[in-house]
Amino acid sequence: MNSEMIKYDINDTIAAISTPIGEAGIGIVRISGKDALSVANRIFVSKDGKNPSNFKTYTTHYGWIVEKSEIIDEVILTVMRAPKSYTKEDIVEINCHSGIVALRRILDLVLENGARLAEPGEFTKRAFLNGRIDLAQAEAVLDIIRAKTDSALKIGAQQLKGALSKQINQIRRILLDILSVLEANIDFPEEEISPVRNFAQQDGNIGISNGISALDSEDIAGKLEHINKELKAILDNSKTARIFREGIQVVICGKPNVGKSSLLNALLRQERSIVTPVAGTTRDTIEEVIDIRGIPIRIVDTAGIIEPRDLIEKKAVQHSRRQISLADLVILLFDGSRRLSKDDALLARKLKKKSVIAVINKIDLKQKIEKDEILKRFKYVIDISAKKFKNINLLEDAVVNLVYNGKVKSSEPILVTNLRHIEAIKEAQKLVAEALNSLDNRLSPEFVAQGIKDALLYLDDILGRRFSEDLLDKIFSEFCIGK
Repeated sequence: MNSEMIKYDINDTIAAISTPIGEAGIGIVRISGKDALSVANRIFVSKDGKNPSNFKTYTTHYGWIVEKSEIIDEVILTVMRAPKSYTKEDIVEINCHSGIVALRRILDLVLENGARLAEPGEFTKRAFLNGRIDLAQAEAVLDIIRAKTDSALKIGAQQLKGALSKQINQIRRILLDILSVLEANIDFPEEEISPVRNFAQQDGNIGISNGISALDSEDIAGKLEHINKELKAILDNSKTARIFREGIQVVICGKPNVGKSSLLNALLRQERSIVTPVAGTTRDTIEEVIDIRGIPIRIVDTAGIIEPRDLIEKKAVQHSRRQISLADLVILLFDGSRRLSKDDALLARKLKKKSVIAVINKIDLKQKIEKDEILKRFKYVIDISAKKFKNINLLEDAVVNLVYNGKVKSSEPILVTNLRHIEAIKEAQKLVAEALNSLDNRLSPEFVAQGIKDALLYLDDILGRRFSEDLLDKIFSEFCIGK
């Protein structure tokens, strides 16, 4: 592992508040490092009079945080000794009453007694640097923290458990064995038999069996082809899997008073937007995040697209158009109780290059709209009543089907959502394909070997087997200070 010079001393004892600051039942101040227990000794008085340095690992103890005989708070103190802790260092967690004064007072006391304030993500960074988790698993921690849906949480938990790391390590091992075959042939070109292990297929996966075999280019080509397909499959899944992490932006647009705010409220299952019979009630965009079948949807209710009558309406319409231009998916809403207008046709033409679901609202009223005209123009047309909550589920189904084309399921075993991982896998897959091409064209083994070596470097980047200080700073700066 290339542990380049780090700005701070990794041997420092660090501390931070690990829960959101605010009024709640419990707040946690976390301490990690070689002096964590001695710091706790100076500020914690247990009910039984024992010092934290005498506590067994994985035990909790009732007592008080005290400063110069003054009780600061009644707490529960937890001890987790190295190496079986989150950071593989001694960890003390002080569970106190959650309030801004209590938490900050205890943290200040911890810092005064020998700890320093942790940097963002430093606890998780130490878990990585100390070898408890690899870099892909460390990044999964942030995915879990930021998960907006159960599906996103499930993917993050799989990554933290090591699902991706296990697959990447398996591919690495096979590439290394292929490389050993190639390099033995390069070093001993006159030998007919190379002292290497033979590749075998085991239970549908690439395995390695004991034994000695001659260099078999067809066998190596088969293994490279298998790896190439496996990396490509990961990339194919990642195209939609990132949606679980980042969500998609869906914009509701249409003329004034077609029911955009009512539709937003229906999708949210609560009244978020003001709904009145007066056209133009919504003057600005309203944005919310909802969960539709496990997909985080950033849904935006826009002001009605009209010819503006004043400066406020002009600004509102400009903002709506900007939101539409940024949208991944547009829900174009029509009023089924009215005939189509020039404004409807103009808006439909402007959305020609966007992914659109046409929605005919107010089907609880007498229908006057020319539905055939809408069916001619749009592939997806849904009839709803936002006011009566009718067919809202059909609209949700249409959103999901349009996003995934009915092919992607959240139960895929390996779903890569991290852009850094995706880019590294792309490069590795390209290099494996080039190595395979070199082999097919009967180029020198050196060319094939170099492609494999370069592919291994990109896989090492995912796991953190090689890293730079800048990379770690970038990754862990996105974490909160207490994680």
